[in-house]
Amino acid sequence: MDFGVLLGLAYNQFVAELHDHLAERGFTHLRPAFGFALKVLAVRPMTTSQLAARLEITPQGAAKTVEEMVAAGFVERVSDPADGRVKMLHLTERARALLAAGHDFHVDFERRLSAESGEAAIGALREVLTAVVARSDSPEGLARTLRQL
Repeated sequence: MDFGVLLGLAYNQFVAELHDHLAERGFTHLRPAFGFALKVLAVRPMTTSQLAARLEITPQGAAKTVEEMVAAGFVERVSDPADGRVKMLHLTERARALLAAGHDFHVDFERRLSAESGEAAIGALREVLTAVVARSDSPEGLARTLRQL
């Protein structure tokens, strides 16, 4: 099997297991765009336009994602104290719980891989993957292209 195909299939399996983990905790009907948007908003509240710029997507795309996140109970719009006309996007407790469940999965996934294959093998795999990502002029830009939780 070609190496790139193997990497892609491994990533798809990771995402499938992540979504199963989240569904078991009541987080269903997640949209692929939610993951990075929620992580960005976890750093600080911002407007929809600021979110669009940060994610390097159109304002219309960001507005659609925000509407879906509001409807799902992950984001709320709060008037900016400095200017009541401006609506800031804030994560809800439900969103924070989703992010925590996702983080727990990441840690547990790596722990299980280490138990199956050995810590040295997983450490070496992490080094190799980090080196591949480091080849990019914009590793953060690569991450945004994933658009997955």
